[in-house]
This record gives sequence, C-alpha cells and structure tokens, in this order.
Amino acid sequence: MSKIFFDDLGLPQPDFYLGVGSGTHAEQTGKIMIGFEKILIHEKPDLIVVVGDVNSTIACSLTASKLNIPTAHVEAGLRSFDRTMPEEINRILTDSISEFLFVTEKSGLDNLKNEGIADSKIHFVGNVMIDSLVHFLPKTGSSNVLTDYKLSSNEFVLVTLHRPSNVDNKEQLSSLIKLLNAVASLKKLIFPIHPRTKNNLDSFGLTEKLIPNVILTDPIGYIDFLTLIKNAELILTDSGGIQEESTFLGIQCVTVRTTTERPSTVEIGTNHLAGDNYKNAEQVSLEILNGKKKSGKIPEKWDGKTAERICKIIAANLL
Repeated sequence: MSKIFFDDLGLPQPDFYLGVGSGTHAEQTGKIMIGFEKILIHEKPDLIVVVGDVNSTIACSLTASKLNIPTAHVEAGLRSFDRTMPEEINRILTDSISEFLFVTEKSGLDNLKNEGIADSKIHFVGNVMIDSLVHFLPKTGSSNVLTDYKLSSNEFVLVTLHRPSNVDNKEQLSSLIKLLNAVASLKKLIFPIHPRTKNNLDSFGLTEKLIPNVILTDPIGYIDFLTLIKNAELILTDSGGIQEESTFLGIQCVTVRTTTERPSTVEIGTNHLAGDNYKNAEQVSLEILNGKKKSGKIPEKWDGKTAERICKIIAANLL
C-alpha cells in the first residue's frame, strides 16, 4: 500500500528502507530495532522524530533511547484508555521515553500531565494530519474518483475498516457486514478495502454476503481518498486519522469502536462513537442519513501550520 501514497503525494524515495513486512508485533518491532540501530550508529543524528502509534514508532524510539539519542514524538498524549489496543501500548511507552512531546489536542495535555511528564517536554502544536489535508485539498479538484465509481457528492457513504478487533473475528466482521448492508439499502456505499480486511472477508466467506450497492475497491491513493472524504454524506470507520479529517471537513463520521484516543472529534467535532455493537452503529448511521446531523467545529490549532510550530521548537532547542 505504501507505494500508492509515495507516488500520489510526490514523496522522495527513502534514504533507508528496512524491508520489514508483515509479521507478529514482536517480529516487526524486533526487526525494525535491529535495522534502525545500524542506521543510528552510522548516521549519529542529534534527534529522531517519530509519528503516531504504530510498531515503528515505539521500535525507533526505544532504539534511539538506548543510544542516548533524544526522540520527538508527534501526536503525543493521545489515549484511548484501552490497553488491549497495541497502539495504546505504543503511545504510552513512546511518550514515556521522548524528550519532545508534540500534542494534537487538549486532551493530550491532560493525559501527559496525569502521567507525571514534565511540562517542559510538552508542546501543544496542533495536528500534522490536518497540515497534509490543507496542503493537498486543492488537488482534489482534479480527481476523477467520483466519476470513476459513478458517485454523486453528498449522496454516498465511505467505509474503512482495518482494526484487528473488528476484522479478525468472524462474528464481529459478520455483524459489520450487516451494518454495511443496512446502510447500503439507503445509499451507495464505497469501501476501499485494506488487504487484511479483504483476506478475512474472503477466508470467512463473507464477501458474497455484501449487497450490490456496496462497491469494493482496492486501496485508493491519498488525493482520491481525500476527495471521497470531502464529498461523502457519511463515513463509517475504525481509523483514528479519518476521525480527525472528517471533523476538519465537517463530514458526519460514525466510529465503530468502543473508545477513541481523539475525544475532541466527538466532543466538538462531527464524530459519533458508536461502540462495537453493529445495531447501535446502524441506528446512528440511519438517523444521520435521515437528517439528524451533528454540527461541529474545528479543534484549536488545526490550521495547517503545525509542522511550522514543530520545526521552530526543534530549531530553538537544537541549533
């Protein structure tokens, strides 16, 4: 999937490619640490910057920490308070060993202070995901994705599902198929499908259970996907980032999870936390499609200037 995004966003090729593919959490984390340590020893950086909550985040932070190289964590302080999520463990551990903690929303400030982290390490800077969105939003005007899939603006539902708790269990995934079919009985539904989700749909024999109004597609590039978010009437997701993007764009979002590490999207944004009961998610979704929509506002400092703030703080401390 990564090649799609490198090509779509015009990103340069990495200077180093670790070649760590899929595997267990331990396998991925261990391989990243072994490969990244060699790079750090050779390059001798003054600082490393890690983003988010994936296995590479904690692996690189831990490797740098053991070499006494400081870490800056972008998207620090986010907490779902659900330690069954691998991402939650990665977030907590990375924050505990980082020197610069760049926070996206005010809940992150409270979380870090409650964990005893010094105020001097914590910086409320905003959301780099929104920087990317603001930068690339003008390019959505040249996207043909709506035409390609015969979609009309504000007349379709966008779906993304990839979290293990939703897609690795046959019973839960079957429930979500019922949710998608119920929503698709009212609106056309487009589902760019994650490889993990596709494999499980096929192996569980669930793909054929989807009604024709559900359009399954391969993973979609960022510009086309942003076009879909911007033009959707409703989004069904278990993704953290999409909760943020939909709130910024004022699009109704139903999150099929019991918790969110991005509470501002629910408290002041357009996100609805529906839990993992598909009946509740169905009820909320159908209410939205029948006109019961939530007005929201954009969280503080989600203004497209977060990267500038981060660079200024790093420069002031290192140069």
